[in-house]
Amino acid sequence: MSLSMYQASVTVFSRVLSNLSAILDKAAADAEARKIDPAVFIGARLAPDMFALARQVQIAADTARNGAAKLAGVEPPSHPDTETSFPELKARIASVQAYLKTFTPEQIDAAASGVVKMKMRGAEISLPGTDYLFGFVLPNLYFHATTAYAILRHNGVPVGKHDFLGGL
Repeated sequence: MSLSMYQASVTVFSRVLSNLSAILDKAAADAEARKIDPAVFIGARLAPDMFALARQVQIAADTARNGAAKLAGVEPPSHPDTETSFPELKARIASVQAYLKTFTPEQIDAAASGVVKMKMRGAEISLPGTDYLFGFVLPNLYFHATTAYAILRHNGVPVGKHDFLGGL
């Protein structure tokens, strides 16, 4: 049995976003329990030159949305980056998850033999679909989801590896 591009992309994207949404639920509950303004967590960052939690979640969602669209050869919808609360961040994730459900395995699997074009730092880059998925999209998705997790963990939210991985 071989692994399809759809299985390696859309199903993984959906799982990472579901786990991230559950982590946000834990953060919201922790903020309420400890009487912390949720905006403290939403604006928290690991280092002064890194993006805050809200931006990490936005980028994780965008990475999944844009990754699936580019693999399918379609133009992704855009989302304004206006979220300032846990419910708004969760709504963005839910929106992307709904969008991911619009793709068929056939659309995504075709990318295995195709080329994906993207702009990076002002230049257009062309990558084989597999290189785009495994060398760009998945590492970026995991980077931003992990950073969001780390921001919350650093701020005392009781999350652990099992929360990041979700139920297996």
